[in-house]
Amino acid sequence: MKALVVYDSLYGNTGKVAKAIADAVGGEAKPVGEVDPSELKGLDLLIVGSPTHGGNPSPKMQEFLQGIPANALNNVKVAAFDTRFEKAGRAIGMRLLMAVINFAAPRIAKALESKSGKLIAEPEGFIVVGKEGPLKEGELSRSSTWAKGILESEK
Repeated sequence: MKALVVYDSLYGNTGKVAKAIADAVGGEAKPVGEVDPSELKGLDLLIVGSPTHGGNPSPKMQEFLQGIPANALNNVKVAAFDTRFEKAGRAIGMRLLMAVINFAAPRIAKALESKSGKLIAEPEGFIVVGKEGPLKEGELSRSSTWAKGILESEK
């Protein structure tokens, strides 16, 4: 199976998650700036991840997703993830704001489906501690488990 994980990472946390996911699915992880939408032909699995910026993927990731031609992901299995703050322990105002604006992964998944990708896993979020990280303890292991679950669901 030919798998690609495309990611954007500001402080390195999303990149670490992307690499753990790529290792788990036997694919390659590439930063979004190094991937041309034409490279998506012939893929069996595309997983896309971004840090959450105001409930959205990063601007670079949004540009990449918009640049994928219509129907380019026909017959390609897709999944999405993001890195985000944890709601627990936040003030009520911040928790309400997070509930309203949501996170990047669902928006990434919707964009991939709009290009005819077949969503094979619920969008997933991995927790960072603080603005620059690090990842919450256990998140890299959880990302590998999530990716392996994607493979298992396809058997």
